Amino acid sequence: MTGPAHEAHGPQLVSFTTDYGLADGFVAACHGVVARLAPRVRVLDVSHEIPPQAVRAGAEVLAQTAPYLPEAVHLVVVDPGVGTRRRGVVVVAGRGFLVGPDNGVLLPAAEALGGVRGAVALTDPTWWLPEVSSTFHGRDVFAPVAAHLAAGVSAERVGEPVEPSGLVRLPEPICEVDDTGLRAEVLTVDRFGSVQLAAHAAQLPWSPGTAVTVHEQPATVATTFADVAVGELAVLVDSAGHVAVAVNQGSAADRLAAGHGSVLDVRVATDRSPPRG
Repeated sequence: MTGPAHEAHGPQLVSFTTDYGLADGFVAACHGVVARLAPRVRVLDVSHEIPPQAVRAGAEVLAQTAPYLPEAVHLVVVDPGVGTRRRGVVVVAGRGFLVGPDNGVLLPAAEALGGVRGAVALTDPTWWLPEVSSTFHGRDVFAPVAAHLAAGVSAERVGEPVEPSGLVRLPEPICEVDDTGLRAEVLTVDRFGSVQLAAHAAQLPWSPGTAVTVHEQPATVATTFADVAVGELAVLVDSAGHVAVAVNQGSAADRLAAGHGSVLDVRVATDRSPPRG
């Protein structure tokens, strides 16, 4: 293993987002790599419960969280292409660095952190572990690079500069708004079963109290969950400024059979009468 990094002071913080879950030792192994290479660097876990291979969900969770964190190196591993020819990169943002696979997972957070200022392909194995598994680049490539950057190694030293325009971007999520409502893709589903849509607050065309349907199920536009009765559907603006669908003390994801990548229709209720609540 490459020795501890000793250069100018870096952010001294690594944020860590993955789809690894916590049932195995994958997260701990990555923590251990950072601790051995950069003992003074803290690791702040954002989430390890991103659904497996859900690149867009991982991108959105970090993009919505990163602006509230101190300056950091953001280590992101949602990597269905691990071991293939997909490249690893460091994205230099206006406030911090992002390390992970070049599959689109990094760029939404980079934009939320002031925009992409540069990018480096991870082509120099000097900064990796001596042995690299074809199935665990999070431990063997990305975590070591993140540790060195957080300790002060400059991004230019860990690989070759690449044009930011060549970085992989996720396709724009589905979001269609017309006079009768909106049709939008699910970005995230939280542990409460609330379903976040690609539509933003300004695209919600109705005021609180309006009766609507979500996939033909009755719902009410609300400002918070308790504006509707327990067990009923609410359409509201969530803490990230997105339109979301929730069930008061229940799961909208279960009710609507909706998951990441699903597309939901929200329409004005034809009878215009709100559900009980």
